[in-house]
Amino acid sequence: MKTIQPRWIFAAVITLALLGAVWRAVSNKHAQQAAATSPMAAQTHIELANSDVMKAELRDITQGLAVSGTVKAVNYAVIKARVAGELKEVVAREGDAVKAGDVLARIDPTEYQRRWQQAAEQASAAKSQMEIAQRQWDSNKALVGQGFISQTAMDNSMASYQGAIATQKAAIAGAEVARKALDDATLRAPFAGIVSGRAAQVGERVAIDAKIMELVDLSQLEVEVPLSPSESMDVRVGQVATLQIEDRKETVTATVKRISPSAQTGSRSVLIYLVLDKANGLRHGLFAKGILGLDKSRVLAVPLSAVRTDRAQPYVQVVEAEGERQQVVHKTVTLGARGMDLSQPDSEVMVGVTGLNEGSLVLQGHVGALRAGMAVKFTASAPRTAP
Repeated sequence: MKTIQPRWIFAAVITLALLGAVWRAVSNKHAQQAAATSPMAAQTHIELANSDVMKAELRDITQGLAVSGTVKAVNYAVIKARVAGELKEVVAREGDAVKAGDVLARIDPTEYQRRWQQAAEQASAAKSQMEIAQRQWDSNKALVGQGFISQTAMDNSMASYQGAIATQKAAIAGAEVARKALDDATLRAPFAGIVSGRAAQVGERVAIDAKIMELVDLSQLEVEVPLSPSESMDVRVGQVATLQIEDRKETVTATVKRISPSAQTGSRSVLIYLVLDKANGLRHGLFAKGILGLDKSRVLAVPLSAVRTDRAQPYVQVVEAEGERQQVVHKTVTLGARGMDLSQPDSEVMVGVTGLNEGSLVLQGHVGALRAGMAVKFTASAPRTAP
């Protein structure tokens, strides 16, 4: 027998090893494909909760403009010092309710009392001088008729009397100015409201126009909303908005009361003012957002998020009964008006559709895309589907 060369044995071993590696790679690939397709084949139904579906119903859709702004009091005042001096007393503090004319704070009036007394004495002295000049003029009128004094002396007497009158009037005006400065040392409430803040403490020396405190009247509140010039073109006085105030679930109604005739410098925004119908419990400075209704229409509506656009035509996924079985059906729809259902506080953007039966169970957008014909089971009692 011929002896087999070692190199042929080594080549045969290498060939067998390569064939085994190829066979294992092909087997692993088939196993992975089978594992990947087996879950899809096994998934023949999907379980849904009642919150995953929504009935398509006729709704009043308000086509509106999204607005946001700040709640402000119609009557709002910053109480400032009208005279300089030491803040002697603060009568009202944060949260105190005051009436119109109530004392809020006092500035040390000593200096202004002395000035008023000085001005009052000067006015009294000017009055005495005027009375002397008047008596002199009255006497000279009688004398000039008898020829005892000349007409020139009479004219000089009359000029002295008129100068005394002017001096007295100037002194009285100066006394009134001093009296006003004394009155301004006492800060009073310009209207009834609530003290919302204080910026100065007792003992501080404040300058003229220094901020002392803030006063707001919460009985009348409005929302200041900035809009772009293009958005403000469709806004009219009397239009109604539904707003949600910061950290509150319930909504409030507001009406457009005023529209600014000019744009703001810098931002180029136009301010509109919405008067709140019910201001109970609200505060100055809160944030508000909502929808300003421009038009309203009654349509068969579904949530905009439920409409799918991954095909040539938009469609919605609905649950329909097929005998005793419920399954997913894709319904092609035509989209119409978009807006908000203001009767639902937490409503999302709705869109009117045609090509769908009223009462159909529409899958919400968060469910995602499902295969047409997939069976549906509800984890709780299933909603009634439209026939």
